[in-house]
Amino acid sequence: MNIEIQQIAERLKGLRDALNLSEADCAHACGISPALYQQYESGQSDIPVSFLYRFSSVYQIELTTLLTGDIPHMNAYSVTRKGTGSVVERRKEYRYQALNESFIHKKAQPFVVTVDPNPDHESDAGYQHEGQEFNLVLSGKLQLVLNGKELILNEGDSIWFDSSLPHRMQALEGKEAKFLAMIFKAAQ
Repeated sequence: MNIEIQQIAERLKGLRDALNLSEADCAHACGISPALYQQYESGQSDIPVSFLYRFSSVYQIELTTLLTGDIPHMNAYSVTRKGTGSVVERRKEYRYQALNESFIHKKAQPFVVTVDPNPDHESDAGYQHEGQEFNLVLSGKLQLVLNGKELILNEGDSIWFDSSLPHRMQALEGKEAKFLAMIFKAAQ
């Protein structure tokens, strides 16, 4: 069992308990089945960032609080020094490094995402979440499948897209790739 997933699951359960909600309440509010919500909260299955993003939006909780357990407190600026942002391994092929975890009331979530080469990743249906996303390839070569369309992105290439469309990344040429991901909240 992945320790980070278990910790995130415990935070979900704790927040749900603190808000005095049932599993069914949270599942309905996040647009998933109660059975799937129970799987996420049990920590026995992967919890997609798209679900955590939705949960944090619905309950007005900072995404980084769900990912790291830290509560943001800065409101004028937030500096993240090279190599210091919290790293969360959501799946074995994706590692997210948070870049503004201490800033409160964010309008966007920036991450450096490292994608390990994984030939089995092709079968993954991808992710969907509210809002828009900007990706800038920092190193390597990526295949982005966006709503069924395959796009190849090289170092320095960028894309802005509607993140409610299914999307996934795969590192190409047998090497890891890194990109800056900026996830912008949907207009409220």
